Amino acid sequence: MLPPDAPRWTQVTEPDYTLYRTRPKGIRERMAGGDAPVAPPSRTPEPKQRGGKKPIKPKRVLKTVLICLAGWVALSFVLFCVSAQIRSGEGISPSADAALSHGGLPPFLPTTILVLGSDKRPKGSKEPGAAASGERSDTIMLIRLGGGQSSKLSIPRDTVVPIPGHGEDKINAAYAYGGAALSIKTISDWTGITIDHLVEIDLANFPKFIDALGGIDVKTPCVISDINGGTRNGGVSIRLKAGENHLNGKQALAFARTRHNRCVAGYDDIDRAKAQQLMLGGMRGRLFSIGAFVRLPWASWKAPQAIRTDMGAPGLLGVMTALTFSGSPPPKVMKPTGAVTLPGGGAGLTVDDSARQRAVDQFLNG
Repeated sequence: MLPPDAPRWTQVTEPDYTLYRTRPKGIRERMAGGDAPVAPPSRTPEPKQRGGKKPIKPKRVLKTVLICLAGWVALSFVLFCVSAQIRSGEGISPSADAALSHGGLPPFLPTTILVLGSDKRPKGSKEPGAAASGERSDTIMLIRLGGGQSSKLSIPRDTVVPIPGHGEDKINAAYAYGGAALSIKTISDWTGITIDHLVEIDLANFPKFIDALGGIDVKTPCVISDINGGTRNGGVSIRLKAGENHLNGKQALAFARTRHNRCVAGYDDIDRAKAQQLMLGGMRGRLFSIGAFVRLPWASWKAPQAIRTDMGAPGLLGVMTALTFSGSPPPKVMKPTGAVTLPGGGAGLTVDDSARQRAVDQFLNG
């Protein structure tokens, strides 16, 4: 209490003090005496799994998987572009490039591509005719892609047409007379179709691309064929059952080149043209498979090496994108309406004007 005579405004401040709490004392504290100040409470650490690792969460797993997939696709893209750039130095001839219109922008705008596959054998091949010159085009196929369009049209190699500067002859002879450039002009003049780009198949590297994809699945007829004398004579032999078949690169090329099939009576060049389109469909179907995605970097590297073309990496990517996401129309072949004997001997096929125009209209509007 304050003394009676103390002024009323006198204030008494309480002294600072430290709060102590009693707790069980250790031996040292008991000997020293006194209570220790209370430490501020600390947060209890979250329990960790064994080894000190954080719990695995689904979101983290999904994020990691997406990053890996994106990296896999990016690696494939880079390999494709590098391979296409290397291959650009071995492209088509300047005369063939000048014969093209270079139009279209797949996959956004439609473009027409001429695919040619000659009967030239790979270097070092033991097949008969490997050293021969003046090869002809075994494969003649028009493909229209982009802008929502997807159509294919094969022209049988024995179709007789006017070849500029050489009169009437089989259409595949244009390649022997003037290479890809004369083939482009001959086909464009005869069909009235503007050809934007050219793809020439490299027989030496095409099987490697198919193998890089892991092979392709194709529904084929029964096939028993010995190309150029068969395996025993340095050629190629192929045996396929009717129905779904898985083909490796060597088998796929042999199937595409089969013209005489002992398993099917009357198998001819028109059937071979259909087989080539079936192979293209098999390649497209393979691109959607898990196996092809696993092999994507290898396939991306091999794809540009299997062809010679006027298109660079951006154009090829556009074509591959359009091919992948476009529909798969049934095989279409320019059907002959007659036959003729050529002045130099040998038989050829003829197509009248109305049949040719119907096929062209279906192709352009397909």
